Amino acid sequence: MVGMRILGIDPGLGIVGFGLVDVASSGQFHSCEWGIVSTSKDRSDSQRLQEIFEDITAVVQRLKPDVVSMEKLFFFRNVTTMVPVSQARGVLLLVMEMQGLPVYEYTPMQVKQAMTGYGKSTKQEIQAMVQTLLNLEKLPRPDDAADALAMAICHYNHTGRHPQSCQELERHAKTGSPKG
Repeated sequence: MVGMRILGIDPGLGIVGFGLVDVASSGQFHSCEWGIVSTSKDRSDSQRLQEIFEDITAVVQRLKPDVVSMEKLFFFRNVTTMVPVSQARGVLLLVMEMQGLPVYEYTPMQVKQAMTGYGKSTKQEIQAMVQTLLNLEKLPRPDDAADALAMAICHYNHTGRHPQSCQELERHAKTGSPKG
C-alpha cells in the first residue's frame, strides 16, 4: 500500500531530472520511474523553457505525485549557470502550482545529510545510497535522474520518517516547508 508518491526534481535549463518514489505506509521505498527532460542549446531560452513547461506538465499528469521535492538554489559561483537554472526553476514551480502540488525545497547539503548522514558526501556516495534504498540492480542513470530520486528520498526522510527533524528545519533554517 502506497503511503506517499514523491516526485523529485533536479532543475536545469539543458536537463531537468525527475524521479518518482512511492513510499509504502511501512516506510519501504519503491521507485516507479525516473528520467530526464532535455532541451537543445540550438533553441532560444524561451523555447527551451516552454519545452520544459510542456514536458514536465505531461510527466506530472502521468505520474500523479502527492508532493514535489526540488533542489533549492542557495549559492552559485558561476552566474551564467545560475540565471538559466533559476529560470527553469521558475517554470517548474509554475507547473507545480498549476497542478496544485505542494513543493518542498532542500539544499544539496540537506539532501546529502538526509541520504548518508554526512552533508559533504560525494555524488557517488549519494547515488550508491539511492541504489541501495530503492533496491536497484544498477545505479540509476543519467546523473540528473539519480539526483532527482535522491531529492524525493530526502523529502521522505525529512517528513515521513523523521518528523521532528522537519519541524526543526522549518524552525531553524526556514527550509523544507511547502511553498505557496
